[in-house]
Amino acid sequence: MIEEDKYLIEFKEKILTYYPVSDNAFELFKNIISFHQLDKGEILLNIGQVSKHLNFICKGAVIAYFTDNEGRTYNKNIFLERQFAGSTVSALLKTPSEFTLQAIEDTTIIRMSYSQYKEVIYRNDELKSFYIAYLEKNWIIDKEQREISLVMENATIRYQKLLAEYPNIDKRIPLQHIASHLAVTPTQLSRIRKDLKK
Repeated sequence: MIEEDKYLIEFKEKILTYYPVSDNAFELFKNIISFHQLDKGEILLNIGQVSKHLNFICKGAVIAYFTDNEGRTYNKNIFLERQFAGSTVSALLKTPSEFTLQAIEDTTIIRMSYSQYKEVIYRNDELKSFYIAYLEKNWIIDKEQREISLVMENATIRYQKLLAEYPNIDKRIPLQHIASHLAVTPTQLSRIRKDLKK
């Protein structure tokens, strides 16, 4: 229970980074959340499934990946503590997800039903403002910066930025996932890591 209280505080802190919602508005979120434990390797969302939940990572790590026709796997994203994970496109359009979400560590999440989430947002102006700020930050600002970074910055700089944001990520996440996330091969990433140690 103490753990859950701690995660609830972190969840609220995260929401407040987007918009200063009041305690009353936050209670609306509290009423629709549930805590879930995922084992390493457990699937949160399968490719082809319609996404029905929004997940907040309390502890652990989740990857989003898709597979091409030749069976090669590409990492779309890595989600760590204090990040939201889900397929927003699938949930919004009620269409099958184009990627799989999988826990790659034992993971604790806060889960919200997407339909209930949208319902409370439409009922409350503060939560509506939070939702707009969240979409702008994640789907416009961050997305554009990532796209520019992939084109304008070399892989070494992208890797250094990732390490600056998540200092222990290379000790937690298998290197093939990090390489895929950075749009390089595992061999290239090994070379980058070796050069940085010199």
